[in-house]
Amino acid sequence: MRLYQGDVGRQTVYADDPVAVARRWQAEGAPLLHVVDLDGAVGGRIVHGELIKEIVRAVDVPVQVGGGIRDKETLERVFEWGAARVVLGTSVLRDETFFAWACQAHPGAILAGIDARAGRVAVAGWLEQSEVGAAAAAARAWACGAAAVVFTDIGRDGTELGIDLQALKELLDGSQAKVIASGGVAGIEDIEALVRLRRQNLVGVIVGRALYDGRIDLGEARAAVARLEREIETR
Repeated sequence: MRLYQGDVGRQTVYADDPVAVARRWQAEGAPLLHVVDLDGAVGGRIVHGELIKEIVRAVDVPVQVGGGIRDKETLERVFEWGAARVVLGTSVLRDETFFAWACQAHPGAILAGIDARAGRVAVAGWLEQSEVGAAAAAARAWACGAAAVVFTDIGRDGTELGIDLQALKELLDGSQAKVIASGGVAGIEDIEALVRLRRQNLVGVIVGRALYDGRIDLGEARAAVARLEREIETR
């Protein structure tokens, strides 16, 4: 299921068997799967734990999990299920003590979910807007020891309008954090544009709706990135 601009009332369901979908993306060459418990993010607690466990068991590639993970017990449980990395969002702003503890307890495995609307971070499943800027939140998470920041432009998420490169550049320039871009990817051109930024702290991109709609072929996208990186290296 995907949301449009973070609106829980505007959902698109692409398949009724998430485990089969996970196996499909692995078969097509996905190096990592990004799984979000959307109901958990809104409700503040994991809702689809059994399904997450099934997904992790069904694939061999690493799985990173987010949504509704806001205390030590839940975090440890998700890692026990086999998650390779966990994305914490709300706690970055609401419970920095827990977030810092998580980064120290699981070095290299905690990512900060920085979800921004008009440059300001939203929390609690995107339902509550803060006054904290994305770059400031990323810097805070990086100082706590986050392995990377997953930066989602809520206004672009699920829209296929393309990456907001200006907002992304501002984040990359405003923090030393490693960043994974998310939200708005419409085609291979967007992924190529990210590679051409040539920013060392831009370490990945999450693609969702464009894959399900068939606008991006995963194998072609990975090949395009590899080709561009070779071209840049030889210049």
